[in-house]
Amino acid sequence: MTHQFHSTVLREYDIRGIIGETLGAEDARAIGRGFATLLRKAGGTRVAVGYDGRTSSPMLEQALVEGLNASGVDVVRVGLGPTPMLYYAEASMEDVQGGIQITGSHNPANYNGFKMVFQGRPFFGDDIQELGRLAASGAWADRSGLSGEGSNEHREIIDAYVDRMIEGLDGIGKDRLSALRIGWDAGNGAAGPALELLAQKLPGEHHLLFTQVDGTFPNHHPDPTEEKNLTDLRKLVAAKSLDFGIAFDGDGDRIGAIDGEGRVIWGDQLLMIYAEDLLRQVPGATIIADVKASRALFDRVSKLGGHPLMWKTGHSLIKSKMKEVGAPLAGEMSGHVFFAHQYYGFDDALYAAVRLIAASARLGKTVTELRGAMPALVNTPELRFQVDESRKFAVIDEVKARLSGSGADVDATDGVRVSTVDGWWLLRASNTQDVLVARAESDDQAGLDRLLAQIDQQLAASGLKRGPQAGH
Repeated sequence: MTHQFHSTVLREYDIRGIIGETLGAEDARAIGRGFATLLRKAGGTRVAVGYDGRTSSPMLEQALVEGLNASGVDVVRVGLGPTPMLYYAEASMEDVQGGIQITGSHNPANYNGFKMVFQGRPFFGDDIQELGRLAASGAWADRSGLSGEGSNEHREIIDAYVDRMIEGLDGIGKDRLSALRIGWDAGNGAAGPALELLAQKLPGEHHLLFTQVDGTFPNHHPDPTEEKNLTDLRKLVAAKSLDFGIAFDGDGDRIGAIDGEGRVIWGDQLLMIYAEDLLRQVPGATIIADVKASRALFDRVSKLGGHPLMWKTGHSLIKSKMKEVGAPLAGEMSGHVFFAHQYYGFDDALYAAVRLIAASARLGKTVTELRGAMPALVNTPELRFQVDESRKFAVIDEVKARLSGSGADVDATDGVRVSTVDGWWLLRASNTQDVLVARAESDDQAGLDRLLAQIDQQLAASGLKRGPQAGH
């Protein structure tokens, strides 16, 4: 027995494909067999499995469990819920050594995939490629020499998960919290049921949108980093004069937010709020953000006495770096926020929402005041454009080579980030798609135009131009 995955499915940070075209039950079974084989080699025996609200998820979950069982690993099924609930299961259950969430994240409804954790660490990169090698060779472990079939049981953990999140408000007076009025948009994603429970237990007044899980996403696409997807939340906050609003992506590991005036609070701006609160509790802490984050964030962390660390984009890469340097907080422009301070270090948008409430209360400022105090910089959104897979990394190397002799201030942590008197610009290759990603930030529009001209100049020198925007 061997299995061949479609060439596009085994990606850098996770596994993702189109149901019925590049991903199906046989793939899920092979993933289960491969993951179980690696876990058994490492001495593990039991895996937690969860799934999101996509229509294909129950089918993939069933096949995945069969594969895990066939290669000798027992399964704890935690059922429908957000990805961070699965991470919580893996982190909090003492008899579990790995976890797999079936989720298409923020991809269109016909996609699905898998996010994995292995003995408390992210499972990505070469780990994922090893699943492909095991499948191609059929070198999976089986149940020979083990007694009986692999077991699988269901455990209800949503209440324990929500109660654990509420601990993020410990020590804050109820009077400060009970006056809060907040809007929430679950986008019909997997976070809906957990959000309903959370809202019941939180002090204050809460107005919820689209908490019913629906894998067809009938109201809007669940990607809170795209401003158009925040329209319903904006209307809610304005109509009811709420303090601020929170939105989630399809599997609840990325957060979006708006203040009471409807202004978006981007991922790096949220991190500025979290950093101010955290550095009062952990003076001098290292705080990590990805290369797409604003200069204002790194400057702010330094001013508050913290150590800013710029790192590579990618939730798995950030989580690994956090462990390496012992950072209590990290975040990405994409809305992944990671708290190791008083939590587990994984990306959990629901917990990040609780910590935003906590930060506002402890700092004694409204979220609108905190957002309003941020410097008014001019920047581009993430500009993504199609480049042939065989060229994308080569182009970045060419840009580096040209800049190396020019005296430019270059940070090569992940792609090329160039600082100038006008601000900074970034060019990097996506690890998951055949696209280049560009971003630039300046104090004013004229400066931004000059930075974009530098990007275009470098692309032209490599025979490219900023073409039509590529989707996520």
